[in-house]
Amino acid sequence: MIINKKGYLEETKIIDFKNENIKKLAKELSLNASSNEEIVKNCFEYVRDEIKHSGDYKTDIITCTASEVLETKTGWCFAKSHLLAALLRANEIPTAFCYQRLSCEEYKENLFSLHGLNAVYLENFGWLKVDARGNKKGVDAQFIPPKEKLAFELKENEFDLGVYYSHPLDIVIEALKVNNSYKQMINNMPDFKSTI
Repeated sequence: MIINKKGYLEETKIIDFKNENIKKLAKELSLNASSNEEIVKNCFEYVRDEIKHSGDYKTDIITCTASEVLETKTGWCFAKSHLLAALLRANEIPTAFCYQRLSCEEYKENLFSLHGLNAVYLENFGWLKVDARGNKKGVDAQFIPPKEKLAFELKENEFDLGVYYSHPLDIVIEALKVNNSYKQMINNMPDFKSTI
């Protein structure tokens, strides 16, 4: 399968991989890797394990750009996907943004929200979804191609948007820019009631 990789390698204000700290980390994570698969695994595990998920830790730090996430070492799933994309794109690995609509009752009753994750394009496998939101009890996301082992299995009234976006969705960026605390975020989570 031939894809137009340009949009999936682009640097933007949100995916700011020319930031010195991101460039340095991207290089470090690729140093001893002998394949793109190893680079993806290193970057994925770094973001999954070293960046705290804001919802799990109930932090009032709301980050959006990849460099903010790296600087504060915290972010909601969306923001973590921005950092992972920046690290991978800095290593010239095409990376997309994917979304699922999930029940988020762990935060608030009757709450549904989009959940942000990524897809990477690898010559040996094509597109593979990866979810670096962070593991915890009941969540065990891994990078084990060709299998996709994501954070959540879809349940009733949950769905995958089914699109590999080259840029994060505007409603996601707006939520991360407008909300200033954990409480505000869970009261204003970005959501789609039906697929696009």
